[in-house]
Amino acid sequence: MKQVTVTIPATTANLGPGFDCLGMALSLYQTVTFSTSAIPGITIMAEGEDAHKIPTDCTNLVLKSAEIIFDKIGQRPSSLQIHQKNAIPIGSGLGSSSSAVLAGMFGANALLDSPFDNSQILQMATDLEGHPDNVAPAVYGGLILGVQAEEGLIVERIPVPPLRMVVILPDFHLLTSAARAALPRQVSLQDAIFNSSRLGLLIRALETADYPQLHIAMQDRLHQPYRIPLIPGMAEAFEAAKNAGAAAVAISGAGPSLIAFAPDSHTEIGAAVTAVFKQAGLNSRTWILDVDTGGASIQTN
Repeated sequence: MKQVTVTIPATTANLGPGFDCLGMALSLYQTVTFSTSAIPGITIMAEGEDAHKIPTDCTNLVLKSAEIIFDKIGQRPSSLQIHQKNAIPIGSGLGSSSSAVLAGMFGANALLDSPFDNSQILQMATDLEGHPDNVAPAVYGGLILGVQAEEGLIVERIPVPPLRMVVILPDFHLLTSAARAALPRQVSLQDAIFNSSRLGLLIRALETADYPQLHIAMQDRLHQPYRIPLIPGMAEAFEAAKNAGAAAVAISGAGPSLIAFAPDSHTEIGAAVTAVFKQAGLNSRTWILDVDTGGASIQTN
């Protein structure tokens, strides 16, 4: 019998102007244990946050991602038990699908004595997800700039000091495909310049925990103006977070989570945003999180 336990952090992507290229790992995790035994077949168990939304059949994303590794090597265990302990809410804009993809790939890789290194796993996960902004920080931890170039995937880890964030998730179902479909196919030169200048400033502000600069740096014109109207109460939630002490606010990933950066007043920010979503008819969940700096971890027994 062999047992592998994989822990993958949640992530927040885009961070305003860093659309599809910038992401940060958060201190919220999915832990998946893979076990083999003499009993043939595949069994999947799920517990924790949104466990009822995690399929336990062949459509399970952890299993499907593990199968990619098994197929590439041409080997697979005759028995496999997968036990997911999930703390990352599903469909939240916090990288739940990326965590499942990476858990499956790293778990299968470890079961086969690690034929692939981290960079190869990351490339396969990026190919599956379509962009590196969630999977790269989930692999390496911290703040990551990921660039897909003709020469291959370029990943730059940007050191940041300890930062604390508030994440508020309204009880609203927003498909990533719907959030992406709302975006225009063309943007103005002025909006492109607006975002490119703020991306540089954003990276510098996060590197130095410069909260006054962060207020300006996290502004965006490429995706958030088109996604905010899709989520009831989101525009008012942005203002409520700022009025309660947030230095900068963004939609996390494609939403519907809101993420707010602040040096303090985190509980007050969460309460203010929760009240706004309540007025819009939505219950919500709140987390106060730090930057995860370790990324994916794998333990083999």
